[in-house]
Amino acid sequence: MKRYKRPESVLVVVYCTDTKRVLMLQRKDDQAFWQSVSGSLEAGETPAQAAEREVLEELQLDLAKLPCMLKDCHYEVDFEIFAQFRDRYAPNVTHCHEYWFTLALAEEYPVVLTEHSAYRWVEAETAIKMTKSWNNAQAIEKFVIHQPIEN
Repeated sequence: MKRYKRPESVLVVVYCTDTKRVLMLQRKDDQAFWQSVSGSLEAGETPAQAAEREVLEELQLDLAKLPCMLKDCHYEVDFEIFAQFRDRYAPNVTHCHEYWFTLALAEEYPVVLTEHSAYRWVEAETAIKMTKSWNNAQAIEKFVIHQPIEN
């Protein structure tokens, strides 16, 4: 029996506090597709747990060992799953519910890629143009370029 991905995911926009540059990852299965860290929630996992796990899996960055903080943006969207990725989900699943996070790093760390073919640190505006995903672009715009003021 095929194990399908859950249509519930996290998006983690990783950026450097000094430069405000955003980390973008190139997908192995679509070389023209650049994105932030993302992934589906596993059974029994909270969005925050999934976000931390995805950062470790995709970048080999252990947040417990770095002077940084994963921030829950308390923002969620539903998006249409790109047609080329729908076979990873149960039949007739066309949309995914996504939770947004940011990860502010003090420096532009080199990352060890495990699930992507390349990475680039780029200006936020460039990152928005690089991604095919409207939700990824919106998250960069909203939470990196126009960061909410902390109380």
